[in-house]
Amino acid sequence: MTGLAPTAFALPFLADTPPWAETLVGLAVLATVGFLANLVVKKVVLRLALRFLPADGPTPAPIVARLANIVPAVIIARGIDAVPHLHAGVAGLVRNGVSVFVILTIVLAISAALDLVNQLYQRRPDAASRPIKGYVQVVKILLFVAAAILIVATLMDQSPLLLLSGLGAMAAVVMLVFKDTILSLVASVQLTSNDMLRVGDWIEMPQLNADGDVIDIALHTVKVQNWDKTITSIPTHRLITESYKNWRGMAESGGRRVKRALLLDQNSVRFLDAEEQAALRRFALLDAYLDSKQTELDAWNARLATDGRDPVNSRRITNIGTFRAYVIAYLQAHGRIAQDMTQLVRQLQPTPQGLPLEIYCFTNTTAWAAYESIQADIFDHLLAILPEFGLRLFQEPSGLDLQNALSAT
Repeated sequence: MTGLAPTAFALPFLADTPPWAETLVGLAVLATVGFLANLVVKKVVLRLALRFLPADGPTPAPIVARLANIVPAVIIARGIDAVPHLHAGVAGLVRNGVSVFVILTIVLAISAALDLVNQLYQRRPDAASRPIKGYVQVVKILLFVAAAILIVATLMDQSPLLLLSGLGAMAAVVMLVFKDTILSLVASVQLTSNDMLRVGDWIEMPQLNADGDVIDIALHTVKVQNWDKTITSIPTHRLITESYKNWRGMAESGGRRVKRALLLDQNSVRFLDAEEQAALRRFALLDAYLDSKQTELDAWNARLATDGRDPVNSRRITNIGTFRAYVIAYLQAHGRIAQDMTQLVRQLQPTPQGLPLEIYCFTNTTAWAAYESIQADIFDHLLAILPEFGLRLFQEPSGLDLQNALSAT
């Protein structure tokens, strides 16, 4: 069953008027009907519909409001042929324009619906680890490409299939145009499926001057807010092709590493005599070390005496060894050091700037300010107590040192 085409409506009170006047009056009547329909939909129907929609959080109200614009457009498209004495070409142009408007309205409504889906998904607990924003953007791109094809086909009064058949010859051009999109889509899938990146992760990518928290993961770019509050946009595909450091493991472990060395003056390293050993007994942290060490050395040296060896072969306690034992005991007694993680106090290769004594441990917090405070507190203490062991830090001579030396002579 076929529908009847609309016929031009007659206006009896304009029987003696010229045709162009009837056309203008018909257009005015059609515009008035469209305006009233829009008013009724927006003020009555839409308001009733909004009462049943949630008032807080993401709401589909903008989508419903946008779709409501289709009603007056359909009225105009159906009524344009009823305008008396209107040229067929003009009527066709209006119908095509209205069709284009309807297509754009529907596409924009679907795009808004996709945004709503993404907003609702972001409220899930696992949204940060598996974002869908990149996939939503891909669907939007396909949606707008399809809309562009339909709009062109509508304006040309041709079938969309005719335009699609010509896209095969343009495949190479399409691949070139959408090269970055394709690369970014593949990268987004890999980042999400392998859980390589989440919103909130702290990453470092020096080659792109990125050092901060990930604040957004989109199809084409990943936004990183650096510690100086600037924002770096990284192409998504570069996070697959290039290396970067993700600090998420540190944050999840609950401890942050301290790795810093004291450069000791090697000229201050020496053996401790009995009086100095007795003086170090003042440090409660050294009691266990001095007792066990003295027992070990006494046993060693007793065997040397039995064998008649020269006393030069005997072992003695050194100030640097005792200081190293003190640092270990200090870290083990420190309330802000993670005791279930690695703790080392080791000597590194001597350098022209001194003998590095490296402290390697983990704080029991990952907060930046607290971490820096704990680290500074540890080294404040070690620097201040170092002279008690007869040790000195190495420091290259400054102008004041040279001036004092010359004055002393």
